[in-house]
Amino acid sequence: MLKNSSKSNTSTSSALALNKIERANPKIAIIGGSGLEDPKLFKKIKELDIKTPFGLPSDSIRIGEFAGRKVAFLSRHGKTHAIPPHKVNSRANLWALKKLGIERIIGVSAVGSLQKKFKPGDIVICDQFVDFTKKRDYTFYDGETVHVSSADPFCPEMRNLFYKEAVKLKIPIHEKGTHWCIEGPRFSTRAESKFFKNFADIIGMTLVPEVNLARELEICYICLAMVTDYDVWQPHPVSFDELLKTMKANAERIKNLLGIALPQIREKRSCFCKEALKNAKF
Repeated sequence: MLKNSSKSNTSTSSALALNKIERANPKIAIIGGSGLEDPKLFKKIKELDIKTPFGLPSDSIRIGEFAGRKVAFLSRHGKTHAIPPHKVNSRANLWALKKLGIERIIGVSAVGSLQKKFKPGDIVICDQFVDFTKKRDYTFYDGETVHVSSADPFCPEMRNLFYKEAVKLKIPIHEKGTHWCIEGPRFSTRAESKFFKNFADIIGMTLVPEVNLARELEICYICLAMVTDYDVWQPHPVSFDELLKTMKANAERIKNLLGIALPQIREKRSCFCKEALKNAKF
């Protein structure tokens, strides 16, 4: 599937590990952190360490049951949140999940707001993004010409499902939102923030290249963005205590939403995500 010369370096022990992985066979993965590290979140947890041609993933992949579904969980920044956003090895993360048999990924992240109506505590189901990162590994295809369409980068089936269930739960939710992804790890200047708000609704540091790589692997991807604060286009400083309080409340909303929506994800996919490479190769 992926053409990369470093594949030949994969060790026999890695191959044996992948045989075990394939037997585990979850189809849904959650990539997150930011309040989702609750050890009680999953039942029957086991951990897998997966070597990839692109290095090691951010952490072990935990497999367990959540809301009656077998799921995989990967901590984007590692369990101790030691990996900064510009150093997340997204290629290793996504490659490992693909080898696991993952077909759908729910990416959860904390973001700042660029618009008044996107309030702290709200959840945004992103439908578009703007890439303002600078030096990341954006593709698996360094040795051949592949142009994957990103016109609609997020899975429409999962976006519709999660929005519908969030409304039922009376979670403050936005059905659409444009995510502006910056390099990090620094936050924006006020001038940058005022510029960004002309084109986007929320701002974060980890969506790209995670979403790009999922599309190249024909994996359905959705971003559940948790608004924690207003970015610095607003003159008012953010209280760290208020930020932590908002993050905790957001994490509880996400857990509740996952508990309701995960059991309703269909086994068979009918979206365009599963055929993303159909007309992408020359």
